[in-house]
Order: sequence, then C-alpha cells, then structure tokens
Amino acid sequence: MHVTFGAYYTLIFAVLVLLLGKLMTRHIRFLRNFNIPEPVSGGLVVSMSIFLLHETTGLTLGFESSLQDAFMLVFFSSIGLSANLSKLREGGTALLVFLGLIAGFIFAQNVVGVGLATLLGQDPLMGLVAGSITLIGGHGTAGAYGAMLENEYGLTGATALGIACATFGLVIGGLLGGPLAKRLITSRQLAQPRTEAQQLSVDAPAVSEGSDVANFESSSKAPRLITADAAVETLALFAGCLAFAELMTSLTQGVIKLPTFVWALGGGVIIRNTLDYVFNIKVFDRAIDVFGSAALSIYLSIALLSLKLWELTDLAAPLMIILLVQTLLLASYAVFVTFRVMGKDYDAAVLAAGHCGFGMGATPTAVANMQALTNQYGPSHKAFLIVPLVGAFFIDIINAFLLQGFISWLR
Repeated sequence: MHVTFGAYYTLIFAVLVLLLGKLMTRHIRFLRNFNIPEPVSGGLVVSMSIFLLHETTGLTLGFESSLQDAFMLVFFSSIGLSANLSKLREGGTALLVFLGLIAGFIFAQNVVGVGLATLLGQDPLMGLVAGSITLIGGHGTAGAYGAMLENEYGLTGATALGIACATFGLVIGGLLGGPLAKRLITSRQLAQPRTEAQQLSVDAPAVSEGSDVANFESSSKAPRLITADAAVETLALFAGCLAFAELMTSLTQGVIKLPTFVWALGGGVIIRNTLDYVFNIKVFDRAIDVFGSAALSIYLSIALLSLKLWELTDLAAPLMIILLVQTLLLASYAVFVTFRVMGKDYDAAVLAAGHCGFGMGATPTAVANMQALTNQYGPSHKAFLIVPLVGAFFIDIINAFLLQGFISWLR
C-alpha cells in the first residue's frame, strides 16, 4: 500500500517535525552540545516511525517532492547571496591559504571515499556521499546531492545515506576538534591556561569574538528590523536567484551538466556582488540568513520524511568503515597539514580545531570548538575571522565545483 500527501499536507508534516525537533533539543543535552539541527533530530524519530510502519504493515508514505526542491533552491540561494567577496580582503593571505588547504582536504576526502567504496564492492558514488557531499557539505548538501544521485544516477538510498553521514559528522566534528587542538597546544607549549578569574572576566573576548553578537553589542547603532518591506526586498533577491538558476539550467542543458542548485548559488554570488560593487546597494544579510535558515529547516524536514530506511540495511557495514577512515583522515590532515602550514602557533592550533568542526560537521560546530579553546587559553582573532568566512559560504562554492568534477569523472 502507498499513500501520497500533497503539498499542503507535506508542509504541515514538515512543521510538525520541526516542532518535535525543537522539543527534543530543549530537553536532550546531547542534541544541544553537538549542534544537531532540530529538523534532523525530529526527522530521524519520524523516519524511524515510518520505517517501523512499513515493516509491520507494508504501508509506504510519499510526500510532495516539488516543495522540497523549492526550499532547497532557496537555501542555496541564501549561501550565494551571503558571499560578499570583499570579505576575502579582510582575511588577507591567511584566508586564501586556508581556503587552499580546505580545497585540498575536500579532494583527499573524496579520493578516500571513492577508493574505499570501490574496494568494498560498492558504487563509487557512495564514496562521494560519505565524502565531501555530507562531511563538508552538511545536511543541506546531503539532501540536494542525494536526490540528484537517486534520480539521475540510480544510487538507491543516497539521501538517507547522506543524512546519516552528515549526522555522524556533526558528532565526530564536535568530539574531535577540541581535544586534538588542546594536545597541540600543551605538547608544544603554545599557550598557558587562563586562570578562572581571567576566564570569567568581562573583558575576555573569547566566547563571542568574531561573532555577529559581538559586533552588534559593540556598536551603538540600532539593528535594522526585518519589516514587511525588508521581507519583500529579500524575496525579490531570492526570486532573481531562482530565475537565474532556471534560465541557466535550460540554456546549458546538454552542454554543462550542473545541478540547478549550483546555478542558484552562483546566481546569488553574482546578484550580491553586482549590487555591492556596481550599484552600491547594501544587501540585508540578516534577512537573507533568516529566510535561508527557515528554508533549510523545512527542506530537511521534508527530506527526512521521505527517507526509505529499509533500503539501507545492506550498506551499514561498508558505510561505517568509510566514515571511520574519514575520521582518521581529518585528524591527520588537521595536525600534519593545517596546523603546520598555518604557522604551527596558537592561532594555527585553534584553526585546526575549527577545521575539525566543519571538516566533518558544520560552521557552528567549528565555532563551538574554537570557543572552548579560547575560553581556556585566550582569544584568537585570526581564527575567528577566517573560519566563519570559509565555513559560511566560500567552502560551499568550492565544494560544489569539485564535486561536479568527481561526478563527471565517475560517470
């Protein structure tokens, strides 16, 4: 038996998943400590319930996929619209070097994933799912590429695999970064722990340094409100990105095989920087972030509702082997490449912790790793400038094009 829900009912279920995830995050410390997104925590519970329903009754539930695709495109548009290229100058040479290191890590992550998947007798594309698609890209990229790999390349269960890998990465990224960087700091005597009084001092900037909260609190200027006019302006920017994505997908069909969401991201970069540099129009970053975050939450909720966990039973063992090797790769790369190239000093150790955070997790995990260190050892202005810039949007752009190269090579 199969029951399919239309767009309205799909949206209702997605909101209920979000509310469940919010309730779970509020009451379960583990979910808060490891920054597990609310749609993921709620969605996994619901998808397990759907799995049990299928196993006991044979009933399968279907949900409106077009709604999921629309929210996915809005999310990737928000990444592009946030990519102010002038911020590259703020980070200077160190930012470019760190970007190069992360690009090299993405390449290595995918080589390891594809190689192990092939050795284990699996589809090489599964190695990309257990590579930078999920571990660097996170849940949003996991769902986007998962749908593409299922529909265009026949990789069964790619979305479910992606969600599982991305969730694993969030936990490992949070567990690995702090202890690894702390060992570097103590073994090389790069910094001394601050006293309890120093850690509690009001002038200690480690916790909020480099964050939007810190910038806001240090400014006497009142924040701009997300009014109806601001919402309409922001929607117009998203509409431009979606129109650009649809146009370019149509024009390049049969010439350049890029997923529509990559064009949406690229359209956002073009629109944002054209407004900044050609027309001197300032884009409302906070409104873009709000719209993008909401779209990602709903998109992930629908993606998790649509998981078919019964398709994954034979892939659990190969997947765990690949993810364990990816964990070793991340730790080795952070210590022997990132730390050394970035200067082998205290800032480099904090950057290594940040790299672990989004190398198998997400930018909030990276920031949490660095905050734990700077709370104990003192601030790192360099790390708190570079990691959020790289993790927020530059890495998604690089990852998208490297992934496309790997997919073209494998197929």
